[in-house]
Amino acid sequence: MIISVAKEITKGEKRVAIVPESISKLTKIGHAVQIEAGAGKASGFSDEEYAEAGAKIISDIAALYSGTDLLLKVQPPEVHPSAGKHELEMLKPGALLIGFLFSLINIEAVKKAASLKIDMISMDAIPRITRAQRMDALSSQTNLAGYKAVLMAANEINKIFPLMMTAAGTISPAKVVILGAGVAGLQAIATAKRLGAVVEVSDVRPAVKEQVESLGAKYIEPPGEELEGSGGYAKEASAEYLQKQQDILTEHLSEADAVITTAQVPGKKAPVLITEAMVQRMKPGAVIVDMAAGTGGNCELTKPDQTIEISGVKIIGDVNIISHVAYNASQLYSRNLLSLIEYLTDNGSLKLELTDEIVAGSMICKDGQIVHEATKAAAN
Repeated sequence: MIISVAKEITKGEKRVAIVPESISKLTKIGHAVQIEAGAGKASGFSDEEYAEAGAKIISDIAALYSGTDLLLKVQPPEVHPSAGKHELEMLKPGALLIGFLFSLINIEAVKKAASLKIDMISMDAIPRITRAQRMDALSSQTNLAGYKAVLMAANEINKIFPLMMTAAGTISPAKVVILGAGVAGLQAIATAKRLGAVVEVSDVRPAVKEQVESLGAKYIEPPGEELEGSGGYAKEASAEYLQKQQDILTEHLSEADAVITTAQVPGKKAPVLITEAMVQRMKPGAVIVDMAAGTGGNCELTKPDQTIEISGVKIIGDVNIISHVAYNASQLYSRNLLSLIEYLTDNGSLKLELTDEIVAGSMICKDGQIVHEATKAAAN
């Protein structure tokens, strides 16, 4: 089977789907790998490294797409700026595309894939079960993003994070408030603590309190309603609940030097946790890094891909924080993809059985049909 890796065309995306270290492992299980020239350059991997690892370097974009059985990407498919055609239209019927598809919010791309008989597996839909841990790309990427978000905040505030005792006196540690204790939030907690900050954490799931406190942070108790959904994600909250939570958070945010927001609900707009009124009560010089900027933002003032300042508070709306650490992010994503392909490979071909829990959970389109239940419901 021919596996192709395309250069990412989404603005600001520096990652690449496969790194050189994975090439030999793919060829060992019976696949041929070809990669678009320059696909890994932005993340720090040269064409020479890919060629030495056994990949074929392709400069002809049309040939790369039309000649592939399996196309590996990071971002969802879109219109290719060079070819002038949608990436899905460049693939042959029966080809498989694997990447972060976020099918619930990219319904039109899903419908197009089904109409063109392009099969699709979404890496963000991989079930969070023990057997699929090595394939969990969503966790591997948000883990790194949580780390980077804290560094961005530390770089932007007008003070240092740690307690420092000097001959001129003692400097108090910065106070960091983190909203959401999922994978990104837990990594943000650990990073902020390593840098010496005092950390407080808000999450609607009381079950995470022990994890938060084990990392040395203080848990901000939620209003009371249980909001833990399937797969460890938070459920969508009611307007009344969000108002109660905002009332609790206002006091904590007013004392914060940096705020990292990570709260998201799969397939839905991110919940607004920080209102304009709450921002107005924050200290001048404080910074908010909104990791949910790409899905509407946890702060109602967030502007996607912009950094703005309101009443002296800086709000960072970077929608692709993970691309700032593209080298390591690509390494982990490549290993996630490799694990999935190894799992699906049988005698050099992919075995896509919907009776398999991992396939059923992540397969969006197959044989011209939308087979992912939640996506199918959203498409109707």
